[in-house]
Amino acid sequence: NSVWVSTDHDEIEKVAKQFGAQVHRRSPEVSQDSSTSLETIREFLNHHPEVDIVGNIQATSPCLHPSDLIKVADLIQKEGFDSVFSVVRRHQFRWSEVKKGENKMTEPQNLNPAKRYRRQDWPGELYENGSFYFAKRHLIEKGYLQGGKMAYYEMRAEHSVDIDIDIDWPIAEQRVLSFGYFGKEPLKEVKLLVCSVDGCLTNGRVYVTEDRKEMVSYDYRDIVGIDLLKKRGIQVSIV
Repeated sequence: NSVWVSTDHDEIEKVAKQFGAQVHRRSPEVSQDSSTSLETIREFLNHHPEVDIVGNIQATSPCLHPSDLIKVADLIQKEGFDSVFSVVRRHQFRWSEVKKGENKMTEPQNLNPAKRYRRQDWPGELYENGSFYFAKRHLIEKGYLQGGKMAYYEMRAEHSVDIDIDIDWPIAEQRVLSFGYFGKEPLKEVKLLVCSVDGCLTNGRVYVTEDRKEMVSYDYRDIVGIDLLKKRGIQVSIV
């Protein structure tokens, strides 16, 4: 396996090499404003016949984590998929566009207004988020990044950031500070939470009854948090 940065910029090449990446110098033909990722990848493959799988990571997705890429690589190398791409789950009701001057009404695309439900009760829909595209050489040589035996990889919403227009920058900066990857992952996937009732779930308040018996109270937010963990498949044990 190898990590490559495709660029025609001297400073980008310098920084990439400082971090241990190899550099492919793009030709002027695929370095235009209108050049596509597919064009640059196909040029790269023409110079590197030893590469049979390409993971195209978009530079405009700064919250991508290595753990996601490892799982995606396994889908291709171990489970036999030809291409895998990233998606994110969104809970947005869509309506058809009506252009100015058109004599028609907007129509719902993914809901029934007569049976409108709360968005938090709806599983949502999957959208491409553009973070990465993995594909085997034979697909790319035919002009595809998606095809053959396909699979999607659902990313967590907090990691799904795409810088496309100017207003995306401040949003991405804050998201990176909270959820970005900074060279290490001290926490692995949480599978089990064990907590004590006293001290963990209590809120520090003690009540004394008329017959001098002490009672403690619990914070309802802890109960909600435990319920959310269970919904994500995390086992909770209370002692």
